[in-house]
Amino acid sequence: MATMEGPLSKWTNVMKGWQYRWFVLDDNSGLLSYYTSKEKMMRGTRRGCVILKGAVIGIDDEDDSTFTITVDQKTFHFQARDADERERWIEALENTVLRHSHISQRPGAQASYKMEDFDHKLMETDTYLQLLIDQVETLETKIAACPDELAKEKYNVVKVKADDMIEAIKHTIMMLQISKESLKEPVLNATYPPLITESANFTHFGSPKTAVTSLSAENIDQAQDVLADDSLSASVSLPNLATPVITESLQDSEACLPHEIVESPPATSYSSSEDDEFYDAEDQKTSSKSTPEHELRSGDNVSEIDTTSPPVITSQDDVYDELYDEVDKEDLGSLEQHGSIVAHLLSQVRIGMDLTKVVLPTFILERRSLLEMFADFFAHPDLFLKVVEFDSPRERMIQMVRWYLSAFHAGRPSEVAKKPYNPILGETFLCEWRMPDEDYSKSGKVENGPVSWATKDNLSFIAEQVSHHPPISAFYAEHFNKRITLDGYIWTKSKFLGLSIGVHMIGQAVVSLLDFDEHYTITFPNGYGRSILTVPWVELGGKVHITCAKTGYNATIDFLTKPFYGGKKHQISGQINDPNEKKPIVTIQGEWNGVMYAKFDTGHSETFVDTKNLPIIKKRVQPREQQDEFESRRLWQDVTHHLKMKNVVEATESKHKLEQRQREEAKERKEAGVKWETKHFHEVGEHWVYDRSLLQRMNLSANSSSQAQS
Repeated sequence: MATMEGPLSKWTNVMKGWQYRWFVLDDNSGLLSYYTSKEKMMRGTRRGCVILKGAVIGIDDEDDSTFTITVDQKTFHFQARDADERERWIEALENTVLRHSHISQRPGAQASYKMEDFDHKLMETDTYLQLLIDQVETLETKIAACPDELAKEKYNVVKVKADDMIEAIKHTIMMLQISKESLKEPVLNATYPPLITESANFTHFGSPKTAVTSLSAENIDQAQDVLADDSLSASVSLPNLATPVITESLQDSEACLPHEIVESPPATSYSSSEDDEFYDAEDQKTSSKSTPEHELRSGDNVSEIDTTSPPVITSQDDVYDELYDEVDKEDLGSLEQHGSIVAHLLSQVRIGMDLTKVVLPTFILERRSLLEMFADFFAHPDLFLKVVEFDSPRERMIQMVRWYLSAFHAGRPSEVAKKPYNPILGETFLCEWRMPDEDYSKSGKVENGPVSWATKDNLSFIAEQVSHHPPISAFYAEHFNKRITLDGYIWTKSKFLGLSIGVHMIGQAVVSLLDFDEHYTITFPNGYGRSILTVPWVELGGKVHITCAKTGYNATIDFLTKPFYGGKKHQISGQINDPNEKKPIVTIQGEWNGVMYAKFDTGHSETFVDTKNLPIIKKRVQPREQQDEFESRRLWQDVTHHLKMKNVVEATESKHKLEQRQREEAKERKEAGVKWETKHFHEVGEHWVYDRSLLQRMNLSANSSSQAQS
């Protein structure tokens, strides 16, 4: 009997488009079959099918109707009518994949789950239950202290729902314990007994999409010993409680659909000869042509592809650091050698869920902190400083966009996607830039500035990890003599998409031109880690905005993700708008990590930004031995050294020591009732700002002068 059936469209490379088909999902046999029509389905004329055992379901965060199934080294593409229909199909498909991936398909074979795994999951679930109980207790305290009776009543409604959820979880844990006891008797060698048939009653406790956001950031500290800090997201949520339980009741049903009893299940997924190349041929076939730059495909060796980098400008007195100044460009290679780790990661997540405390393997880490990656946003400081050199607000906005679009390519020095270190709470990173061919010998030091050794002609940068839950990074940059500053913050929220990871960048930055009294607010694109089962690579997606409230000039840049049925990677499309004109004054097209072109309303066209030939000006960092204990390069130097030497075990141990120290310090603060105090930034409403901005210091100096004169 079909678990689910209905119309979907599928992509075929023969027709180069979407084709309507009638799909039937059979949970018993683990097959997704399709037919040219419902009538053909009734006659049993199957056109193709997908075997779901071991399959991976994927979605595109930029498209709410399409999804993919990857199995048998093929990727199949489907399109539902809307997001709700896609959600129903994905939920049914995931349940079938989960069942057939965890239950043996052959009589006499043994399932791979062991009793120790069961015990571990029970313990993990109980730990998360305690977390939720603690959070609800904190909510009770806040409700009791709330002076507003109407608000208190609303909060009580939330508490009642939370209490109900706690009781449901307790019941779930109890049922899991009962199921565990019932399985003890037939267990041999701590392994579940083989199944006699392919079908079994399969029960899910709880909803696979149940998630609870942390009600109080402080309450998670005491449970950190069971969580890993280098995750894709640092928020806390209730784990997936859809733990499969095999009951003793078995069904005697056929492995194929009722109207296909004469057919045996296929050995591999297939489509009809007419619909050959049903999967995405661009990702599966090896072209006889040379691979274009930036068109990296799954399985390509990065070292064999021409990835010309822009020149790096250094000065004679630059401090060289062998651990950090060498660009990490080695090929991560196929993740097949780490198959068990990848399988473990995938077992922790479900499609669309927020990635909370998902443990990342150390080998995928990049040798730098996220705070340092934000500093690379200023790889072209000359473009940033040039904004103040223009007389008209129109030209200043155009230059602001030019600098903004130049900023992203330097943050990804390698085609292979790696993840920077999650900064430790209180971690800082300081650096400065010197413009080429400028004499700094006569430039005085900046008093009370963000970087103590920087001069008034340097662009200075400071960043601090101001929060751990959620993980918020605040950063500030200034050039004293040119009177330009940037004050910003970012925190990330990650989502699992099947074959990809989506990272939403939450936050903003404000660029202030003090001599013009102009303030430009900028937002950031989302990031996507693609092809996480092969050679992962990064692309950016989503719309960003640059606005100036005073002048009214604004810009919108759309970072376009690559569609699976054609198109190119890393494309952007943008426009700059005059507040008094309906048509844009500038339109921009190109690649954010390549060449971008601009067309002006005057009819003039030009190369707007060429990241391949634009020199990168190297940031200057103090030697590690002169850095503060919590400065990034000194803090992570042991981890970085072991990663450079490819000593993954030692790198993991060094990383664990840092995280363990953070947990212990958080526990001590909680027991002493001490709140964490930031060093250089403070919170203003929903935003984080630098304590001693240039504007504040200028105003303070002006007030002091006025008082002295009076």
